[in-house]
Amino acid sequence: MNYSNFGQKFAGKSGIVELMDDLGSALNENPDMLFMGGGNPGRVPEVEAYFEEQLSAIVKDPVARHSLLGIYQSPQGEKGFREQLANYLAKEFNWAVSDKNIAVSNGSQSAFFILYNMLAGTMPNGDKKTIHFPLAPEYIGYADAGLSDEFFSSTKPSIEIIDDDTFKYHVDFSKLTIDESMAALSVSRPTNPTGNVITDDEIVHLDKLAQEAGIPLIIDGAYGLPFPNILFTEAKPYWNENTIVVLSLSKLGLPGIRTGIVIASEQFIKDFTNANIITNLSCGNLGPALSKNLFNNNDIKGLTNHVKAFYQQKAEKTFDLLKHNLADVPFKIHKPEGAIFLWVWFEGLPIHSKELYQRLKAKGVLVIPGEDFFIGIDDSWQHKYECIRLSYAQEDIVVEQGVKIIADEVRAVYQEQLELAQA
Repeated sequence: MNYSNFGQKFAGKSGIVELMDDLGSALNENPDMLFMGGGNPGRVPEVEAYFEEQLSAIVKDPVARHSLLGIYQSPQGEKGFREQLANYLAKEFNWAVSDKNIAVSNGSQSAFFILYNMLAGTMPNGDKKTIHFPLAPEYIGYADAGLSDEFFSSTKPSIEIIDDDTFKYHVDFSKLTIDESMAALSVSRPTNPTGNVITDDEIVHLDKLAQEAGIPLIIDGAYGLPFPNILFTEAKPYWNENTIVVLSLSKLGLPGIRTGIVIASEQFIKDFTNANIITNLSCGNLGPALSKNLFNNNDIKGLTNHVKAFYQQKAEKTFDLLKHNLADVPFKIHKPEGAIFLWVWFEGLPIHSKELYQRLKAKGVLVIPGEDFFIGIDDSWQHKYECIRLSYAQEDIVVEQGVKIIADEVRAVYQEQLELAQA
């Protein structure tokens, strides 16, 4: 078949597609693979019990069951859910929102595809505008979401060396220049892949720059604030009329139901909903149905406490495992401030992270190579080829085995370099 430009772009090769295909093939070929690469959340017993109870109540109620399975809800999302969420946000964080400021999407990936392309790309006057990441590395799933080429731009971070084992990325405001080519600033908080939490001061500064430039600030809170609150450092939720906050139920424990939440100005939500109708017709009903009482009864606080505690202890344990196993190779770990990943930097790594990924896969461990996360960053920056992302959401035994294999393979890579230098 002859494909359009759209068909060629989205049916063709891309970093995220190739990676997901490769991961899927690897798991099919070796069911015992230690899967430390994906974004699946861990199993938190209290969360599973809560949603089991909600689902059971819906199934037993003929009216609720029909509402879930038998009708299309509003394309903006079920009104009762939006009202309860808005009331929660207004009461807890003093956000000036109502149900008219909230839209539901079929997953946050779908939401970002729509809102990014609403704002950036080819403009009516022929100009090209980009979504700008003021702090890279950023989520690999964004990279190919634009309908046109050169859709994203980024600013290289500054790197703070905290101690012998730990570092942290910061927004480098000395290099961040907002110009007319930018349609919006976009950050994830905590950041996928690094677990970095952009500070409150950085968020306020970014919002000020965005408002001065007349562009929105987009905050992806899929792992963060105000829920699921997988944060291990102090930070405040942030929203105003110039901010678009995108949330998700996935990392709260419901990745399979594909529910994203967009919070923005009333006009933007109206426009987003129109676009959502064209692309999705309606939103799934299950996410709002299962989570409605979270906000109506304020159960969200108890649930997020369980989620946060679950991941924090796993992050600390995995951090210690890495420090112990990697003690004799050059490494640093990004300060674990949130999310479900650790980001490991192997200074002076003799091979690219993609080659390390292939070598680890052959040894039975799946991680994610770091270089594809540096969207819009110059390929000459060696640092982007020296990092990997690994998930610690799996069972402890999987993480322990995986870390040992990773350490052994990295050690072998540096040893090979030493032997070549001595030959």
